[in-house]
Amino acid sequence: MGEVHLSAILCSLILGGDAEVRLPFSVGYDVNTVRVDCVTDDSVVEVGLDKRSSLDSVQQALFAAHLTGKKPVVYLINRDTRIGKYETRIRAAADMAGVRFETVSENFLIRWQMTSWLRNYSAAAPKS
Repeated sequence: MGEVHLSAILCSLILGGDAEVRLPFSVGYDVNTVRVDCVTDDSVVEVGLDKRSSLDSVQQALFAAHLTGKKPVVYLINRDTRIGKYETRIRAAADMAGVRFETVSENFLIRWQMTSWLRNYSAAAPKS
């Protein structure tokens, strides 16, 4: 399962936010956009896998926070059940920048999605 799918599970089913939100910003006469993995009522969340390509997660969360005025958060999806070199580097940068850092396992996200219907189930009202 890929990063986009896992990020959508985390954002919509656990954090209750909007996934894949595009935020506009201007540079001179040009209008650009950045994509934010998840936007909640009070936070912008950058989601990454536990690999090298996630090293810019803190910068992305900080820039999205700058554009929205919300709190920056970084979630790393841990696929190998250990804290490795990338989690360590990103956590250190997040701590120094004052960005909340969290990890969640890939297996937890998959199980959460598979059982989401159990949490959304409402029994029929009893007949009177």
